[in-house]
Amino acid sequence: METPNKRPRANEVGLIVGSLPTGPTDSITDVSGVAVGHETLMRGDFVRTGVTAIRPHADNMFTEKVPAAIFVGNGFGKLVGLSQVNELGEIETPILLTNTLSVNRVADALVDHILSIPGNEEVRSVNPVVGETNDGFLNDIRGRHVAATEVEAALLAANCNPPDEGSVGAGTGTVALGFKGGIGSSSRRLPPELGGFTIGVLLQSNFGGSLTIKGIPIGEKLGRAYIKGSHIAHDGSVMVVIATDAFIDARNLRRLASRSQLGLARTGYNAANGSGDYFIAFSSSKRHSSLDTAPVKNEQMTPLFQAVVEATEEAVYNSLFRATTVRGRDNHVAEEIPIEEACKILRAHGAL
Repeated sequence: METPNKRPRANEVGLIVGSLPTGPTDSITDVSGVAVGHETLMRGDFVRTGVTAIRPHADNMFTEKVPAAIFVGNGFGKLVGLSQVNELGEIETPILLTNTLSVNRVADALVDHILSIPGNEEVRSVNPVVGETNDGFLNDIRGRHVAATEVEAALLAANCNPPDEGSVGAGTGTVALGFKGGIGSSSRRLPPELGGFTIGVLLQSNFGGSLTIKGIPIGEKLGRAYIKGSHIAHDGSVMVVIATDAFIDARNLRRLASRSQLGLARTGYNAANGSGDYFIAFSSSKRHSSLDTAPVKNEQMTPLFQAVVEATEEAVYNSLFRATTVRGRDNHVAEEIPIEEACKILRAHGAL
């Protein structure tokens, strides 16, 4: 049984991001039907990894596909399923996140899972969607420790409660903005006059840059400058999953996904050369099955763009605030952000 994480989320220390209200739990599961599950692997001195599963709904994903699109910010990564999602504009499996060298094993296990579901006995083609970041700084990544058992555990654990954040699941071995990264989530809900839609974000933070909050260079003030002379600090990647209950077609979902990168930029993210940055957006609304229901129009997208920018930014902060220090491979250490020190700096600038 995992020890409850007592580190606060961003809003629990008074850090308010943006102007739109959050959903009830300020997480991706505020989007009705969306479920998240983790399987965390911390074995011996070297294994620090895991897998995170995001289910758009609880039914058979293959027979009840959801509208979706993927935006590539920087393509130095391995995202299984990208081309078919963007060709057909839909996702037919849960979305799984893991580490770079476990992608193929996880995808294979996800295919087995889909084929085993009653009603899929005649299925001859499956497009698994599996993303990754490289956790090799802390994890024995060459051991490829995430396999079918861990995939099934994450899928089985998926539920509609607020997801665990920080050093869990696919975020167990990640590092972001000079500190221990991990899984983070957030949500925004539009007012009724703008549709009342909910946007939820879950991300796997493992990227470089200098941490910035409210425009304040927190990373540099805490001694974690990204560039010092000729030395460049840790780089990596990021996977962002965006859910909404708005009926949005694949074209506008791709536009929505692209705006998520603006939220990352507010945190100090720099889209480094070796960064694999992928943004997956889907609509969980089943209204697309109704012939008399039209998707959200272009001119209605702006509030949703604002919502995804704010939710993405806050999800990064949650991934850092909730993450705990992890020691792993070759005695490498990724230290948790010192929240009290960060808050002291923010208060001094009137940001809390």
